[in-house]
Amino acid sequence: MKQILQNLKTGATEVAEVPAPSAGAGQLLIRTTRTLVSAGTERMLVEFGRANLLDKARQQPDKVRQVLDKVRTDGLLATWEAVQSKLDQPVALGYSSVGVVAGIGRGVDGFAIGNRVVSNGKHAELVCVPKNLCARIPDSVPDDHAAFAVLAAIGLQGIRLVNPTLGECVVVTGLGVIGLLAIQLLRAQGCRVLGIDLDPARLAMAGKFGAETVDLSRGEDPLAVAEAFSRGRGVDAVIITAATKSSEPVSHAARMCRQRGRIVLVGISGLELSRADFYEKELSFQVSCSYGSGRYDPDYEEGGQDYPVGFVRWTEQRNFEAVLDLMARGSLNVAALITHRFSIEQAQHAYDMIIGREPTMGIILQFPQGEVLGSHTVERTIGLNSPTSEYGAPLPHAGSAVRVGVIGSGNYGTQVLLPAFKVAGVQFVTVASRSGITGRHAARKFGAEETTSDAATVLPRNDINTVLIATRHD
Repeated sequence: MKQILQNLKTGATEVAEVPAPSAGAGQLLIRTTRTLVSAGTERMLVEFGRANLLDKARQQPDKVRQVLDKVRTDGLLATWEAVQSKLDQPVALGYSSVGVVAGIGRGVDGFAIGNRVVSNGKHAELVCVPKNLCARIPDSVPDDHAAFAVLAAIGLQGIRLVNPTLGECVVVTGLGVIGLLAIQLLRAQGCRVLGIDLDPARLAMAGKFGAETVDLSRGEDPLAVAEAFSRGRGVDAVIITAATKSSEPVSHAARMCRQRGRIVLVGISGLELSRADFYEKELSFQVSCSYGSGRYDPDYEEGGQDYPVGFVRWTEQRNFEAVLDLMARGSLNVAALITHRFSIEQAQHAYDMIIGREPTMGIILQFPQGEVLGSHTVERTIGLNSPTSEYGAPLPHAGSAVRVGVIGSGNYGTQVLLPAFKVAGVQFVTVASRSGITGRHAARKFGAEETTSDAATVLPRNDINTVLIATRHD
């Protein structure tokens, strides 16, 4: 199947052929129809990949401290090899996907084969997603619109933390896709909204959605406008959906808020704060974590353990459902946010566009469907033509006495075990990994003949006389 991968070392974005996954326990196998490119998150990954090593270090000072700690404990050479190995691993892009359920894993209820669903799946023809990160799409919502559900849920979670009431005045700073969706969600809750941005086109769209606006490109003063907008009382809340290194959005938010106002950071901003601004008004400041309760909780996301609705009303999945219901009722207009559509084969153009100067908003990636969907899409084992080792050791001849099948391609396997086997002169036949991505990378790096996402096929093979198990044994 085809999947979009990003190389963090070189910055190259690739539409790669990867072994198709299969649904594990608690998962849905979804045949993708549409995905939405996140111009914020994915642009940062692409720009990070294209930066040189010094700029990469400047962008992630926390990682630099971890590297320095590792140098002190493991030495410079081992640390350098670990960093290079980490950067060399491909990253699967995407987290806002629409598709049709093609398979159901053990322990999944509430879904059936053929259901249309949204999920946080990657940009790939087939994805496996835990059931709590999927939601059924109402019949009246087209795929192109449903692709915005995950990004809308990010905005909705920020709004839930602000907890606005009918009639309150709320500022939204940063009018990208999430900001414009947040304006509509706030308007649906009966709030007055003030949108702040530098882009006149986005400000015009915010105006069509019922917001008043501040055009920073024309030198308009957001503090003065907010003062008038709030009738001199100060705004009730500010939601920051911008992506910037500057601390100005948070500083402005604090100064334009009323006594005991609320500020929620959904995007990215500098956090050099003035204590006086917050202390004197007793302001609350909170950072929103993605698209709802349950995010990064392995028991919820991977284990499928839902939170009782009486105690946690709005989880990730329920936020997905809420925005889909708004789309079905016509209360959330996402059609106006779509600026470009590309096929999966043209994905490179989409990524060149989001880091270029051409104005973009919602970029939809389209995937082949029905009769067009080729048999290659569901192949769980793919051959690698003319394999060459990227590790550096020469490839052994095809008649090597030790022919190895590898199950598992995690950090320890690829950084310790496989290099040692390669130095010993073995021939790697196949590398198996659950997702298919890390297995493909390891197979290419160490000169294997093929890669697979079906570990069960490795043990019975007659052309393999040694199996290396480098994964969890359960």
